[in-house]
Amino acid sequence: MNQEARVREFVAAFEALRTEVEKVIVGHRAIITHVLTAMFAGGHVLLEGVPGLGKTLLVKTLAECLELSFSRIQFTPDLMPADIIGTNIIVEDADGRKHFQFQHGPIFAHILLADEINRATPKTQSALLEGMQEGSVTVGGASRPVPAPFFVLATQNPIEMEGTYPLPEAQLDRFLFKLRVRYPAIDELNAIIDRTTQSRHAVVSRVMNGPSVLAFRELIREVPIASHIRDFASAIVMATHPQWEGAPDTTRRFVRYGASPRGAQALVLGAKVRALAEGRYNVSMEDIKALAAPALRHRIILNFEGEAEGVDTDNLVEQLVAAAEAESIRGQEPFLR
Repeated sequence: MNQEARVREFVAAFEALRTEVEKVIVGHRAIITHVLTAMFAGGHVLLEGVPGLGKTLLVKTLAECLELSFSRIQFTPDLMPADIIGTNIIVEDADGRKHFQFQHGPIFAHILLADEINRATPKTQSALLEGMQEGSVTVGGASRPVPAPFFVLATQNPIEMEGTYPLPEAQLDRFLFKLRVRYPAIDELNAIIDRTTQSRHAVVSRVMNGPSVLAFRELIREVPIASHIRDFASAIVMATHPQWEGAPDTTRRFVRYGASPRGAQALVLGAKVRALAEGRYNVSMEDIKALAAPALRHRIILNFEGEAEGVDTDNLVEQLVAAAEAESIRGQEPFLR
């Protein structure tokens, strides 16, 4: 199959998957698109929003549309790492001899829903780190690979913070995107009522399997990106660092730490998926701009003044993108005079 046919196949598959999810999920088209983008980019997603907005339902519906195994972990303060990754147990065979046997935990699934991840202790939260980053977990000195593709979607409630454990910066950085799930508009709320209070239930079809997802991930990495577009993405990420010589005044005033190189990787990989999903063969500045907030909002750590002023990281990223674009249009290296 030539490249053009592979791109057409990806465009059709991406749209079919989004259509199936939208049979159940009302509105949230941008959220659905970003979740699919992260999946095909090979990353993980953190969904933030108040209860009842369909975060968990979105993940379950996506799993139903894929021929992949699915696990859900409800994070609670008493959850232990062994409850996630599994443990060795003593079993007795037919001859009465005892030996250790590994009991797999829920992390050994293609799609893992970590529900209310900020309710568990840091020790338990960190049990996901190795699996998310390395694609394997270590138990009893033995490394065990998780299934491929492996996709973690975690949810957290931003309002009810009492008794919760905010994710450490190192763990936040492992998520490709952080998505904020907004409250629905009145017409969307009416549609939710109509869909969920009647006897008919939406039935979704399975439209993709694991090997297809892995093949599309390889295709996405082949999408070219022009050097000036790459420089544009790098300039946005570097502009989040107050220590950088070309950092804008806003960053120097309000930011303590900027985005890591993973932020630049997330920006470019997500932009490649967005370009390919629209049937384009290269990345544009619009792709970078569209994914700047999801890729960077959780990687910018505000200082005391930023917290006191109530600075919104989305607005900050928007300012940095606009400034970088203005510099690029003038033909200068962004933020450097």
